[in-house]
Amino acid sequence: MKKSWHLVVTGTLAMGLLAGCGSTQQTSGEKNSASPAAKTAQVNLKATVLTDDLETFKSAYAEFSKENPTIQVQFETIPQAQYYEKLRLQLSSGEDIDLVGGNMDVFLDTGILEPLDDYIKKENIDVSGYGPLYDSLKVNDKVYGLPYRKSNWMLFYNKTLFDQANVAYPKADMTWNEFRELAKKMTKGEGANKVYGAFLHPWAQTWYMQGVQTGASIIDKDLTPFKKGLQFRMDMEKDGSIMGWAEQITTSAHYNSAFQKGNVAMNLIGDWHVAQLRQAETEKKISFDWDVVPVPHPEGVAANTSLATPVSLMVNKNSKHKEEAFKVLQFMTGAKGAKQFAAKGFLTGYVNDEIRKIYIGDGSMKPKNIHFFVEQKEYPEYPLLPGVKNILVNNVYKQEGEMALTNAETVDQAIQKIGQRVEKEWADKYAKDFKAGKK
Repeated sequence: MKKSWHLVVTGTLAMGLLAGCGSTQQTSGEKNSASPAAKTAQVNLKATVLTDDLETFKSAYAEFSKENPTIQVQFETIPQAQYYEKLRLQLSSGEDIDLVGGNMDVFLDTGILEPLDDYIKKENIDVSGYGPLYDSLKVNDKVYGLPYRKSNWMLFYNKTLFDQANVAYPKADMTWNEFRELAKKMTKGEGANKVYGAFLHPWAQTWYMQGVQTGASIIDKDLTPFKKGLQFRMDMEKDGSIMGWAEQITTSAHYNSAFQKGNVAMNLIGDWHVAQLRQAETEKKISFDWDVVPVPHPEGVAANTSLATPVSLMVNKNSKHKEEAFKVLQFMTGAKGAKQFAAKGFLTGYVNDEIRKIYIGDGSMKPKNIHFFVEQKEYPEYPLLPGVKNILVNNVYKQEGEMALTNAETVDQAIQKIGQRVEKEWADKYAKDFKAGKK
């Protein structure tokens, strides 16, 4: 059930984490092969995209340029740590950038994004492939970007540990309470030899997920659904079945290295972990067998209900070539671009049967049950509105959650303070100006 502040929020999408690493700026322009006559009409565009996505954009552009030889695109990227801050500065200073990729909410308050509704109508684009994402990405009933990929959550598990313990693998339909009991069953040993039943990374999403799975939003006025999630994480710490929050912070424990170490039975994390584990297998860093099942769900919520974080491509409203920039956006975020991204292991914003088959592959690569990722019911991880990510997720939920996890506050106190800070630090600033989702 969606709630509201002063505004009506019917749904939104979240963003996630998920950009890659890089230490230097990179550029990639494709060699122009247009004829002399075509060169006279050539348009040169510049696109800045997330580092992890750069190579796939280059591959997709190679296909795009076959149909559009007069549109040349130079792709650039910025290291992850500086990506959004630097890109916002570049755009606000009037730098000549035609297309930007990333989390849409980061750019909404700059007023730099071109509304796409007229372009979509003019091109008669079939938006059904985006599913609920299309309407939930609207802000003030306008479309400012289309998703070329997204990230969803899943439960990864170490099959070898389950086999050794003679315990049945996690079920595809498992409540959070069943997950807790299974984690306790899989926990054993002490100290350096301890096997943890599960690993919950110290992100607030790992506990507020349970509220979002019910359809609640982190900007709701009634945050009751989120109390259960925070209490649940604290209860699992008391069980000893997950590493405690304080130990995670002091040891800089990370979900990827922790799971690859081989002493974590279940790892709650996003689809990007597939590529990390495949790479680890290629480099022979892990030797255990692994698979995925849907994330656990609250009682009364359908199995395989997860959180989604879309990553969009957007047009700079100050671009001198907005029509051509939209052509690139249309290709990259539509079926043709989605084939390219799916082939590289990305969950795509646009989905059809063919793209699902490409993503799932021929079964020769793990995880065996990767199909669960394209069968999920999705809720936005958080509303794609200005400030929600930076103010609420990175500060309010993180800080107050930590106060509870260190016993400096009770769960009730933490949730109460979150509600107060959401209204004071975010709603007073943004709620009157931005409405998310379809009217």
